[in-house]
Amino acid sequence: MSNQPPIEVPQGAIRLNTDSQKLEFYAQDRWHEMATDVPTLDGGVRGLFGGGEQGANNEVTTTDFITISTAGNGIDFGDLTAHRRHLGACADRTRGLFMGGHTAPGGHGDTVDFFTISSTGDATDFGNLTAGASRPIGFNNSTRGVRAGGNPFTDTMDFGTIQSTGDFIDFGNLVSSRRGVMAAASPSRGIMAGGQDPSSGNQGVNTIEFVITATTGNTSDFGDLVKTRRGGAGCSNSVRAVFGTGYTAPAPSNTASSEVDFITIATLGNAVSFGDLTYDRLETFGAVASPTRGVFGTGSDGADNFLNTLDYIEIMTTGDGVDFGDLQSERGGAGGCSNGNGGL
Repeated sequence: MSNQPPIEVPQGAIRLNTDSQKLEFYAQDRWHEMATDVPTLDGGVRGLFGGGEQGANNEVTTTDFITISTAGNGIDFGDLTAHRRHLGACADRTRGLFMGGHTAPGGHGDTVDFFTISSTGDATDFGNLTAGASRPIGFNNSTRGVRAGGNPFTDTMDFGTIQSTGDFIDFGNLVSSRRGVMAAASPSRGIMAGGQDPSSGNQGVNTIEFVITATTGNTSDFGDLVKTRRGGAGCSNSVRAVFGTGYTAPAPSNTASSEVDFITIATLGNAVSFGDLTYDRLETFGAVASPTRGVFGTGSDGADNFLNTLDYIEIMTTGDGVDFGDLQSERGGAGGCSNGNGGL
């Protein structure tokens, strides 16, 4: 099969190469083979959901794991070093980092913990962010973990080398100070979408930005979400990023959403509607991904009821979510990461 595209192939198009039997995507005027390497661990990629809250000033250290290729309930992995909710997370092939978060009463933590994903057990101290933040987000490539935004409202991004413990250092800045942003990544790009800034009130924003993860610097404009959205979650494989649920304007501020958008990471442009998850979710929650699946978990339903439900989508198709299973307990504001995400 020729590597030359037919006339007028849209950026981000997907095809099956009948010669190699490999999936390919079209970007920057040529076809590229999709990365499908999956680390072997209990039959597939492992996703972690860490921390969260079960009520006012009732943060938890609980961390669950799932095997993303098989539906089922979350299993106890271990505990974070401290009770935290609304925390960011990212991971390489072997380590998962959990960053910042809210610690009662009223604290915005700068702690970074790490887990060794292949073995269950409690987290170990990694270092500290450049400043305390709750409601940050995290993304990564194969070597770096990046934290962006958070509360109190900040435009700060900082990073650490995942395999080397120590404090994070400055990366650059978002286009505005925001919390409750959604994140995703390819091996080269980190994507930040939506969130809430001081000027948006409860409406949130629809902005999508990106950085080149291996460098440092400020974000560049990517496009816009289908709607303004805050307090959702993002995940990705190396080709496509999916941003799910949260609060979408102009619904009342306590109304949860099930809507999901997607983008093709290698191109620039606005998001497109993907479908709906099986559960409405509001406020910061976790999402994890393998090269084929994205799984969304925890959150609240908009009526102060926390959730333990998990649902999943097939990233390279569009359509509605499917029930995956349940976490150990109902909670909101967990962080999520996996050892097979799109940044690897």
